[in-house]
Amino acid sequence: MHTACFVDGAFVPARSGRTFAVRNPATDAEVAQVADGWLDDARAAVEAAARAFPAWKSIAAIERARHLRRLAELMHRDAERLADLCSQECGKPLAEARTEVAYAASFLEWYAEEGKRVYGETIPASDQAKRLLVLRRPCGVAAAITPWNFPIAMVTRKMGPALAAGCTQVVKPAEQTPLSALAIAALAAEAGLPAGVLNVVPGLDAASISDAFFDTLHVRHVSFTGSTEVGRILLRRSAEQVVRVSLELGGHAPFIVFDDADLDAAVAGAMASKFRNAGQTCVCANRFLVQRGIHDAFVERFTAAVAALKVGDGRADGTQVGPLIDDAGLRKAEAHVADALARGARATTGGTRARVEGCTDRFMRPTVLTGVTPAMTCFREETFGPVAPVCAFDSEGDALRLANDTPYGLAAYVFTKDGARIVRMSEELQYGIVGINDALPATAQAPFGGVKHSGLGREGGRQGIEEYLDLRYVSWRVG
Repeated sequence: MHTACFVDGAFVPARSGRTFAVRNPATDAEVAQVADGWLDDARAAVEAAARAFPAWKSIAAIERARHLRRLAELMHRDAERLADLCSQECGKPLAEARTEVAYAASFLEWYAEEGKRVYGETIPASDQAKRLLVLRRPCGVAAAITPWNFPIAMVTRKMGPALAAGCTQVVKPAEQTPLSALAIAALAAEAGLPAGVLNVVPGLDAASISDAFFDTLHVRHVSFTGSTEVGRILLRRSAEQVVRVSLELGGHAPFIVFDDADLDAAVAGAMASKFRNAGQTCVCANRFLVQRGIHDAFVERFTAAVAALKVGDGRADGTQVGPLIDDAGLRKAEAHVADALARGARATTGGTRARVEGCTDRFMRPTVLTGVTPAMTCFREETFGPVAPVCAFDSEGDALRLANDTPYGLAAYVFTKDGARIVRMSEELQYGIVGINDALPATAQAPFGGVKHSGLGREGGRQGIEEYLDLRYVSWRVG
């Protein structure tokens, strides 16, 4: 297990000599003491990335692709070890962690190929003596600030396109889950990635580390996944050096079920979306809008399925719902439930903490709330926990109004068999991602990102690599 900063191809302690504890949220057991990097460590990493950039951008795309494919192969080889490390850091059930490893590797595999297809253009000139060209060139050093809820996949989702484009990178992983990012760095070194191309600086002082990304012209792109509040701070900071930013911020996803929906598919989709990682995903369903004609039947089946979920330590056999990441996360989920119950909602299952032998009290029983109204906190704010508020609606217009009445716009889900309605909802929902009869739409080959307060830019798909490329127009007088 690697616990030091990874800078210029080597694992090195923080310059201060300080470390911090990474703990399993399920048990509070110490997983490791990790280097507590700060501004000077991040500056050293940026400088290493800047030194490595000229050579990395100059090698053929096919060579960069070989490094990325080899890293993906090593991740598949070590999938069980990486999944166990992920589960220890963030409490995620092992089955989900294994899926995350495969998902993470898919971004390396996709961008290994997409990097070969960074094409230029020729433009017809109005002067016969000129040739007009457009080149796409890597923008420079890229910085990535990754979240704790997908500690492996969010690294590779940013790393894959950056490195494939010819950029070098510095990663600041979440302080709760730095070990996964450091494990990827070790595998990258094994894959033969040149020194300085990938650097990882863990640390408790995220603001200090991010300062290093905005006080130099070397860093030309910063990608962040996390809260809207922090995203706003980074967006303001980016103005100082006019740094390009990609921001995947908070979500508040509506899950809309119409009367004509396949009820079994809708319930299965609701389970897959809502309770993955104990509801701690940015795209998980946060509000269930169910048309009145199917409402009671949906709630009955949904409640039965939710009540059967097994809560426990993510590393224990059969666990389906692990702990909340920390005490603050648990308190927030409890406060949302308490507010809803006080305003007239009813819990058809759950609503209280779950007791897991030998573990902390950060576990919450998966909860279904009915009788939810737009005035309740859980309907207005993202819960980030295993709480499913259900609100009845009458017409398609009502569903659209309720769904769009939020400053957030990351993901939305619609279950219906009506083709015309599918077109209308796809066009009118104010979200960057819309799943139609599909609760798990994220995939490496499609663009992922939000609108409004949910962010800027896209990750995944051919669009993801464009974030790391500068356009260069060349006007060439040939005669």
